[in-house]
Amino acid sequence: MKNASFSLRHIGPNTSELKDMLKTIGVCSLEELIDKTIPKNIKLQQDLALPKALSEYAFTNFIKKLGSKNKLYKTYIGLGYHPTILPAVIQRNIFENPSWYTSYTPYQAEISQGRLEALLNYQTMVCDLTGFSMANSSLLDEATAAAEAMIMLFNARNRTQKKEAVNQFFISDKVLPQTKSVLETRSVPLGIELVYGDAQSVELTNKMYGALVQYPGKYGQINDFTNFIESAHQKDIKIVMAADLMSLVLLKSPAELGADVAVGTTQRFGIPMGYGGPHAGYFATSNEYKRQIPGRIIGISKDAHGNRALRMALQTREQHIKREKATSNICTAQVLLAVMAGMYGVYHGSEGLKHIAKKIHRLANTLNTAVLQMGLTQTNTTVFDTLQIKVSDAEKIKNLAEADEINFLYIDKTTICISLNETTSLEDVKQIVTLLAEVEGKTTPTITSCLKTLSIPKKLLRTSDFLTHEVFKKYHSETEMMRYIKTLERKDISLTHSMISLGSCTMKLNAATEMLPLSFANWNAIHPFVPLNQAQGYQEMLADLEQSLSIITGFAATSLQPNSGAQGEYAGLMTIRAYHKSKSDSHRNIVLIPSSAHGTNPASAVMAGMKVIVIKTTPEGNIDVTDLKEKAEFHKDNLAALMVTYPSTHGVFETAITDITQIIHNNGGQVYMDGANMNAQVGLTNPATIGADVCHLNLHKTFAIPHGGGGPGVGPICVAKHLAPFLPTNAVIPTGGLQAISGISAAPWGSALVDLISYSYIKMLGSEGLKTATCYAILNANYLKASLKDDYNTLYSGENGFVGHEMILDFRGIKHQYGIDVTDVSKRLMDFGYHAPTVSFPVHETLMVEPTESENKAELDKFIAALKCIKQEILSYNKETDSVLKNAPHTEAIITADKWPYSYGRQQAAFPLTYIKANKFWPNVSRVDNAFGDRNLICSCNPIEDYMN
Repeated sequence: MKNASFSLRHIGPNTSELKDMLKTIGVCSLEELIDKTIPKNIKLQQDLALPKALSEYAFTNFIKKLGSKNKLYKTYIGLGYHPTILPAVIQRNIFENPSWYTSYTPYQAEISQGRLEALLNYQTMVCDLTGFSMANSSLLDEATAAAEAMIMLFNARNRTQKKEAVNQFFISDKVLPQTKSVLETRSVPLGIELVYGDAQSVELTNKMYGALVQYPGKYGQINDFTNFIESAHQKDIKIVMAADLMSLVLLKSPAELGADVAVGTTQRFGIPMGYGGPHAGYFATSNEYKRQIPGRIIGISKDAHGNRALRMALQTREQHIKREKATSNICTAQVLLAVMAGMYGVYHGSEGLKHIAKKIHRLANTLNTAVLQMGLTQTNTTVFDTLQIKVSDAEKIKNLAEADEINFLYIDKTTICISLNETTSLEDVKQIVTLLAEVEGKTTPTITSCLKTLSIPKKLLRTSDFLTHEVFKKYHSETEMMRYIKTLERKDISLTHSMISLGSCTMKLNAATEMLPLSFANWNAIHPFVPLNQAQGYQEMLADLEQSLSIITGFAATSLQPNSGAQGEYAGLMTIRAYHKSKSDSHRNIVLIPSSAHGTNPASAVMAGMKVIVIKTTPEGNIDVTDLKEKAEFHKDNLAALMVTYPSTHGVFETAITDITQIIHNNGGQVYMDGANMNAQVGLTNPATIGADVCHLNLHKTFAIPHGGGGPGVGPICVAKHLAPFLPTNAVIPTGGLQAISGISAAPWGSALVDLISYSYIKMLGSEGLKTATCYAILNANYLKASLKDDYNTLYSGENGFVGHEMILDFRGIKHQYGIDVTDVSKRLMDFGYHAPTVSFPVHETLMVEPTESENKAELDKFIAALKCIKQEILSYNKETDSVLKNAPHTEAIITADKWPYSYGRQQAAFPLTYIKANKFWPNVSRVDNAFGDRNLICSCNPIEDYMN
């Protein structure tokens, strides 16, 4: 065994297992399997032109050396990003803990109660601080949250406003520049007209439906928006307030000021800056918008035995179900970061947060006093943490500050901003004052202590309580916090327990060596708007990653800015839109999408201002080429694009793919390839070879970024040469092409910190390892198919009878014959210690199974044994008696109760197979009542008894 080879550590089956698996599948070699699975005309003829693989040890040394090129200056730039202090108990037990970062989105509530509770804490914290009754469980960043609010209120216009085509949205000139950029991107395709101005003097009109203000403003000024909001409401204009969550500890909440929606980021709650992300954006509003609010909401329900149980509420709003009628394409959130931010609130409690906020504010007041003593002008009249100072020569200050390893925000030649933060000390303030005095030729004021007074006017000072629930009062010692985190951790299934074979989700190994650099200060403590010469390590890493992804996909250029797969879809379509516009083809707005496509595809298309035409699929699960050709030719004058997933969402390499892409090109369209299934392509074929023009990749699938319980994700887009000029830019640090579209996400390179994981993955596997990983992903899927063929029907296969990297098990006939549905099977798998595969997607009453390359034969065999055992339980099911399937999952409390109410035994319920006894995972609650949770929507930490009536 080559101990230094990362490939051997990442890939599950060993050489001896490979021989047995190939025999079961019915092929002689791995090469034969690949040849019979992937169409010959699209197979790559050469290996990927990537550097030779590094060992884990060599890579760790390399990434440390590269990280040393990032300069750790004291940063007071602000603009929505601040240095923070992440409590070590949260860093060690959540951020660096695979039980938290390798879990999946909590669709299977019974085995997700831990992170559901953590997210409920987060929602409660956001509700308390903003003053609203409802918050979602995170969005991608502040700019995205603001855009979602703009769109939600646009869709929620009253009947008169819709009839009169009211479409203007006002944006205060104090709003963050990166937020404005994303709003520009999102507004144009939907026909929303943006109006800019000063909220204190703007003339609001009946042509406006909504407005966005920043609280405090981008340069630190705090305005009282009470009169503005009252005037707006008189004209039925709804108000979105982008609010600094830390400032709300001291400031009157957005709801108290009369706002309708509050958005922002929770980055200040202990989350590292990470050169732009990932961070959890927040979104809070009133119950009035509970059916329109974007993103996921965690709600309180009950289980089959009446016990309190948490779940994701109102899922019928999601794009998986509503598709082109969805109001948002949100799929991935930022769960891991939301969990961390919520735990920051739990650990500090209201009094701890007040201490932190007051410290920041008092230091700002101390600095302000010194600035005034020097005779300088500070233009903000009310501040929380940021001063706007007039100086004689900003460039001179910049040179001296950077020589002292300090970063300020430079607005113009005579104006700077200084934004203080949680890490700032009195000594830091003294250093700043000394620097200013030197440049301005002033006597340095003597600072002996921090001012104790608060300078916020009484009318804006917060008087309402927050974080009053007991969860925010109990865990303030590290011992108790550690145990609370562990208690929640033990309620959830993750990759630390067993394989998670979710189809279309690629739950592969997230190797420890890939994760370690995220904790290095040289990588996680960099502000996204520092001068590029202070982030050379990042610049080299990001450029190298972009080049590697371009090589892997066969394309000319890559943008890493989209911070989720759905954002990548949207970015790809907006790039296509810009290309058509450059050709004077703005009328091209028809997108063809197969009926089997992921729900984000049509949702993203609609958001990009396009009209969706659905393409039929054949009984074999392939795109109906005849239907495609007819519709492409019928719409040839207006055809914008085809959105296609490859291999298909049905898990098959369609042999007609190059014919399909050629039909689109012949009729003036572009081909967008959804990269959800790229784990079956890397090194064997690529999007450029099949004829695509643009694709997005899910770095949180194919390239090893963990799912984090529902985020973070990264969804870069790779494009052909003719689309490269239109890649997105950023309002603060320019990126993208020469004809770049405006911003897709807030930060220039999106969630740059976690890009390190995919960079590590590619560097340590190299060309050969990446190709081998793909082959083993296909091997494992076909081994499952062959092993289960006598018990379950695989719905779709390729022309030679093989599947790609995933397969669909059909339970429709089982339901019809036996009355056992796929939900029963998914819940029963929990008793075997498994998270269910993807349920009822893309075909109702099916399971889509994707084992990935990281699982060995022993783990696959346990999963096979579980499904075979369940099949026997199905065959013996009697509708006249209770059923181990219908009652699943079985909790420890049920199994150990004095009274056993069922006809089957406890052994069958909890330990149906011998291997389970060695490492039993107990579901924390019985089957959750989804309907009850939606009828009785509770999204914060109140006890359920309060709402029973």
